[in-house]
Amino acid sequence: MANFYTDNPDLKHHLTHPMMQKIVALKERDYSQAKEFDYAPLNYEDAIDNYDRVLQIVGELCGDIIAPNAEGVDHEGPTVKDGRVTYASGTQTNLEACRKAGLMGMAMPRRFGGLNFPITPYIMAADIVSRADTGFENLWGLQDCAETLYEFGDDDQRSRFIPRVCQGETMSMDLTEPDAGSDLQSVMLKATKKEDGTWVLNGVKRFITNGDSDIHLVLARSEEGTKDGRGLSMFIYDKRNGGVNVRRIENKMGIKGSPTCELVYKNAPAELVGETRRGLIKYVMALMNGARLGIAAQSVGVSEIAYREALAYAKDRKQFGKAIIEFPAVAEILSVMKAKLDASRSLLYECARYVDLYKVYEDIARERPLTAEERQEMKKYNKIADGLTPLAKGLGSEYCNQNAYDCIQIHGGSGFMKDYACERIYRDARITSIYEGTTQLQVVAAIRHVLSGTYATLIEAYAAEETKAELQGVKDVLANMAEKFIAAVAAVKEVNVQEYTDFMARRLVEMGGFTIMGYLLLSDANRNEGFVKSLNVYVKLIQAEIDKHADFIANFKPEQLEYYKY
Repeated sequence: MANFYTDNPDLKHHLTHPMMQKIVALKERDYSQAKEFDYAPLNYEDAIDNYDRVLQIVGELCGDIIAPNAEGVDHEGPTVKDGRVTYASGTQTNLEACRKAGLMGMAMPRRFGGLNFPITPYIMAADIVSRADTGFENLWGLQDCAETLYEFGDDDQRSRFIPRVCQGETMSMDLTEPDAGSDLQSVMLKATKKEDGTWVLNGVKRFITNGDSDIHLVLARSEEGTKDGRGLSMFIYDKRNGGVNVRRIENKMGIKGSPTCELVYKNAPAELVGETRRGLIKYVMALMNGARLGIAAQSVGVSEIAYREALAYAKDRKQFGKAIIEFPAVAEILSVMKAKLDASRSLLYECARYVDLYKVYEDIARERPLTAEERQEMKKYNKIADGLTPLAKGLGSEYCNQNAYDCIQIHGGSGFMKDYACERIYRDARITSIYEGTTQLQVVAAIRHVLSGTYATLIEAYAAEETKAELQGVKDVLANMAEKFIAAVAAVKEVNVQEYTDFMARRLVEMGGFTIMGYLLLSDANRNEGFVKSLNVYVKLIQAEIDKHADFIANFKPEQLEYYKY
C-alpha cells in the first residue's frame, strides 16, 4: 500500500517551515547532544533528515499495517473480562509494530530512551496515524501524557516511568467522572494520605480513553471538605500495583478500537505529582492543552482520509456516461474539502511550532536561568500558542466533521453502507468536536484572545509579510476581512454587556480564526504554488462567512437576546 507520509508532499512542506531552524537548534541545544549520543543530529539538515526518515517509517507502518487493520478493529473492538481490557487483535498488531519501530516516547529526551523530537514532527506523526485509524491514534497518541509527567514529575518519577513509555507501555489521563464531565472542578475521586506518607485513591472515573493502560495520570480530590478546583491534585497510578478495575467499556458510535472505560478505584496506591492543590489549575490545564493539539492533529488526519476517499470515488464512479468528478456540483464539494483540509493543517502546524518554541524555553529553564530576552520570547510564544490551540482544535474538528459529511455525500447511497470506509470515517469524525473540550468550550478559551487583541496582533504580523505580486489581490481581500473582524470586535466591546459578548463569541472567534487560516494559506502559497488553488477557494469561502457574521453583529441589538432564551 501507499506510504502515508511520502504520498503527501504537504507534510514535508510543513516540516521544513523556516521557523523549524530555530526550534531544532533550541531543542538540540545548538547540536551539542551529538557529543553524548551517536544518533543525535550534527546540524539542522541532519535533524530534518532524521525526522524525515522516522516519518517515512510511520507512513509505511500506517499504509502497510494500521490502515489495513482499521476495518477489522472497528468490527471486533476491545473486550473486558475480570476487570481487564483485551484490545482487538488488529490493535495488538499495531501496537507491537509501533514498539518494534521505536515510535513510542517520540518527544521524550534521549536520556530516557526517547527520540527527542520537537512537538511539530511528533504531531505530524499523529496526523498520519489518524488518517490510518482514528481510534488507534487515541492509544498511540496518549504517549503525549509523558510530556506532563516530564514537566511536573520529580527526577525519580521521570527516571522510573518515562523509559517505560519509550519502551512501549501505554498511558491514560483519568479526569472525567459520572458527575464531572467538562466541569472538572466537580471531580470527587478521593485521594487519602496514609500515615506512612503514601496515597491511595478511591472512587469512579468514566469516559476514560484507554482506561486499562499501564500508567495513569489521575485527577483526584486531596483536600478534605473542598468542592472546587483548589482541592484537586494530580497522581500517578501504576497498573502493576493493582487497585483499579474496568467496570465496563462504553458502546460508542465510532473510534471503536479505542476502549473508553469506566474505572473503579479501591484503595489504589498512587504517587503525588508536583504539589497538592495544583492538579487542575496547573497540571491538568497543561495536559489538556497537549491533548487538544493532539485532537487537532487527529481532525486533520480524518479530513485527509475523508478527502482522499471522496476524490477516489468521484474519479471512479460513473453516472450518465462520465465520472462524477466531471460534474461541477461534485467538483465544487471536493475543492472546498481540500481547502478546508489545507487551512486546518496550516493552522495545526503553526500552533505546533509556537508550542515547540515556548516549551523548549521552559525545558532550557530547568537547566539554567533564561536571559531576559529568552524569558520575554517564551512569554510571547506561550501566549500565541495558548491562543492558537483552541482555534486548531475547535475549527479543525468542525472542518473534520464537515469533510466526513461531504465524503458520504459524494458517495451517495453507497456512502450510507458499510461496504465503504467513509461510513466508518463519518462515525470516527464525530467525537473530535466533543472530547477534550467541545467546540463551545474552545470558543470560551479563544474569546479572551479575541478581546485582548492576541489574534489582531497575529493578523497584523501576517499582513506585514512580503507576498508575491500574483497573490497580492488575495492579500487585499484578506486585509478587508481583517478590518471587518476588528470592527466587529470593537462593536461588541462597545456594548459592554457580558451576556451579549458571550452570545457573539462564536462569531467573533470564527471571524478571527478564518482570517488567520487565510493568511497562513497565503504564506503557504507564497512558498509553494501547490497551495494556490486551495488559497483561492478558501478565501472565497471565508469571505462569505465573515461578511455574514459581520452583518449579524452590526444589525443585532442587545435587547434581541430575549428571543434566543429558553
